Amino acid sequence: MPWHVGPLVNLPVLIEKFGSEEKCRAYLEELRWPDGVECPRCEGRTISRIVRRNQFECDGCRYQFSVTAGTLFHDSHLPLWKWFLAIYIISESKKGVSSKQLQRMLGVSYKTAWYLSHRIRDAMGDDAQPLLRGIVEVDETLIGGKREGYGPGYRGNKINVAGAVQRGGEIRLRVVPNRRRAQMHGFIRANVADDAEAIHTDEFASYRGIGDGNTRHETVEHKADEYVRGDVHTNTVESAWSLLKRSIVGSYHHVSLKHLPAYLDEMEFRFNRRENPYLFRDTLMVLLGGDALPYAKLIERKPIGADPRANDAAIRETARLMERQRRYAERQQS
Repeated sequence: MPWHVGPLVNLPVLIEKFGSEEKCRAYLEELRWPDGVECPRCEGRTISRIVRRNQFECDGCRYQFSVTAGTLFHDSHLPLWKWFLAIYIISESKKGVSSKQLQRMLGVSYKTAWYLSHRIRDAMGDDAQPLLRGIVEVDETLIGGKREGYGPGYRGNKINVAGAVQRGGEIRLRVVPNRRRAQMHGFIRANVADDAEAIHTDEFASYRGIGDGNTRHETVEHKADEYVRGDVHTNTVESAWSLLKRSIVGSYHHVSLKHLPAYLDEMEFRFNRRENPYLFRDTLMVLLGGDALPYAKLIERKPIGADPRANDAAIRETARLMERQRRYAERQQS
């Protein structure tokens, strides 16, 4: 079957078509080089196969390579059929899947499952996203669990996440340091086109003044129990918050602040391709074009907010304030 059509994949099809290393390599070759194998060094098309080593040799520059060379699969000791199964499970699980669940399903160690899932999430991140247009809903939420001994208004262990979704289109999710006007306006300007038809929000004061001559700003008054007025509402983005929080509570159980942007990327990826019948194939193509994420880089103690789309200095300030609040609370208890 031609690569641009590809099989519509469900679990039985996955097992039947990609149940061996040879079948997986053949499909990756079809996806990566639909017009025939090409040397990644000199782009030559005269290629010899080294069958015993599952490699190719360029007859022009004598470079030897495999179908996984220069991709996310490079230098992985995990069989490709387990990679395929993990990719299918992660891309098709609406609420995500935990590393512990992957460990049980794939029969691998927890460290392998954790590293595997983060490598896939890393490739799902997209820095070149188009601006949202038409009617765009914007909202913000707090991510973080309950803390024993504190009331529901305690925010010392929580982080702010902003979201914008185009009606019938894509979503953007970002960690933001606070919910002040400058941050929320900056998030909107970075993700919504200047000529968007309308921006719909709730009555939160930080959104005031976001409208202009090109874009209407419409609000619903949640405090007055107004949730829909004609076509004005924020129900779409709020349903995304519900899905995100159910993913954290029901699937992941714990998400660190350091890795939260990666989990947001994963949710974005699935949400933005929710109507794609070829999601498995297209996810594989993204991974073929991605760089391998070294384990040392994944676990390094990088600054919170290393996501290049976030305001690094401001997120570090939020982390500092959160730590100060935690220490203050501990002194109060002692």
